[in-house]
Amino acid sequence: MIKGLTKCFSITVVLMTAVMLFFLQACQSDEVSDAPQIGVRDSLPVLKTVGVSTLISDSGVIRYKMIAEEWFVYDKKTPTYWSFEKGLFIEKFDEAYHVEAFISCDTAYYYDQKRLWELRGRVFIKNQKGETFKTSLLFWDQAVHRIYSDQYMEIDGEAQDLSGYNFSSNEQMTDYIIHSSKGAFPLEEKEVVPPTEDRLEEDVDTIKDKQI
Repeated sequence: MIKGLTKCFSITVVLMTAVMLFFLQACQSDEVSDAPQIGVRDSLPVLKTVGVSTLISDSGVIRYKMIAEEWFVYDKKTPTYWSFEKGLFIEKFDEAYHVEAFISCDTAYYYDQKRLWELRGRVFIKNQKGETFKTSLLFWDQAVHRIYSDQYMEIDGEAQDLSGYNFSSNEQMTDYIIHSSKGAFPLEEKEVVPPTEDRLEEDVDTIKDKQI
């Protein structure tokens, strides 16, 4: 759904890191700082961005909008990851810049080496078909192009409403399966034609013949 995000994020991280290093070197002097040294940087992010609202292009065309209150990049953690602790919201546009799909969640993590997204909290997704998905935990494995969850999932689909566990889907959330499911399926209504007087007489005669 959000193809191209990873590449754009990586470029942003590299550029912002380079700018930070440039200013740090420019501000160095011979004076000794009295601030205490930090012995271990494993717990500190290499990048912290507050109030993120950015448009992302794909092949020169704006296709996505990302909004996040905070974005942290941890390059010394094992494994390394990005974190969006205060929520993440992403919209996908069509060629006319209409919103055709979106993702929102309370917390998101992206494990860059594994190319794996982990969405937590109130996860809400709308696909290009207008179907909506609600769950508390969702994984998007870009390496195998699959989206999955073992948590309870509610789906408001085109032709039916489903709920259950062990959800698995393609990246577009248009071809999916869900196990231990239950749901509401629309039934085709058939018109009931009341019997005529002649039909009733035929039925009575048929019953009498069977009794004889």
